[in-house]
Amino acid sequence: MSHTDPHDRAPAGVITRPPLATASARLNNAAPLLFVVLWSSSFLGTRLGLRHMSPLWFVALRMILAAAIICGATAILRHSRLHGFGALSRTAWLHCAVVGVTTQAILLMTAHVAMTRIAAAPIALIQTLNPLLCALLAWPLLGERLRPGQVLGLFLGFAGVLLILGFAALHSRAELPDLLGAIAGVCTLSGGTLYYRRFCREVPPLPGAIAQFVASAIVCTGSAMLLEDFWTDWDPGAFAGIAWNTVAVSMGGMALYFLMLTRGTAARATVNFYLVPGLTSILTWAVLGERLTPIMLLGLAISSIGCWLVGRRPALARRLP
Repeated sequence: MSHTDPHDRAPAGVITRPPLATASARLNNAAPLLFVVLWSSSFLGTRLGLRHMSPLWFVALRMILAAAIICGATAILRHSRLHGFGALSRTAWLHCAVVGVTTQAILLMTAHVAMTRIAAAPIALIQTLNPLLCALLAWPLLGERLRPGQVLGLFLGFAGVLLILGFAALHSRAELPDLLGAIAGVCTLSGGTLYYRRFCREVPPLPGAIAQFVASAIVCTGSAMLLEDFWTDWDPGAFAGIAWNTVAVSMGGMALYFLMLTRGTAARATVNFYLVPGLTSILTWAVLGERLTPIMLLGLAISSIGCWLVGRRPALARRLP
C-alpha cells in the first residue's frame, strides 16, 4: 500500500499544471514578442547583406541553406518515414509547398528587390498590411468574425499604409513600383497564412517545413537565374546576413509564426506585426543611420494603432481562463 506525502499535495483550490503544459504556456506567451524581434532583425540583416550581393540570389541562397539544414537535421534525427517526405501525402506536400512559396519565396523576393532602393522601415510598414488582410479575409474564408473595434482598426491600418504610398508617389515615382511589388508580396503572405490555417494545421511540423523550404528554394533559384545576373563582392557581411536570416528568421521566426497560427486565430497570430516597423526603424537607425521622415512616422503610428485594434482581445476574452 502506497502513502502520499501530504507536503506533495497541492493546496485546496489550486490547479497544478504538468511541466510540459507549463513550458507550452510559456512558449505561447513568449512567441509573439520573440517573433517580432526575429522578424525585425531580418530587415537589418537584409540591408547589410544587399550591399554585397544581388537580391534574388540573396533570397535563393537563404532558401537553399534552410532546405539543406532542415533536410540534414531530418536525416540525423531518424531515418524514418515519419520524419521525411514519406510522412506527407502528395496532397499534403502540395499544400505545404504552396504555403512555403507564398509566405516566404514571393514575399522575400519582392521585399529584397525593394530594399535595394528603399529603406527598410517603409517596407516593414507595408508588411503591417498582413494582419489587416488576414483579419479582413478570415471572416468570409474561415468564419473568424470581426468586432467593431477591429473594423476601425482595418480603416486606420490601411490609411497609414496609403499615406506612405501617396507620399512616395509624390516624392519619387521611381520608388512606387518597388513599393507596389512589396505590397504584392504581402498579399501572398496573407493568402498563404489563411491557406495554412485551412489546409496545413494538422500536418506534422518537420515534414511540412521540408516541403515549404524545398519548394521555396526551387522557386527562388529559378527566379534568380531567369530575372537577374548574380553578383557578389564575397564580403563576409553578405553571408553573415544570409546565415542569420536563414537560421533565426526563416527557420526560427517562421516556426513561431506557424505555431501561433496553429494555436490561435489568423488575426491574433498576425497582430504583432504592428510592432515590427517601429523596432525595425530603431535597429536600422542605430546600425545604418536610416531615418524616417515625419510623414512616414505619422503613417507608421496610424497603421500600428490600426493593427493593435485588429488584434486586441475583448475584455470578456481576457477574463476567461
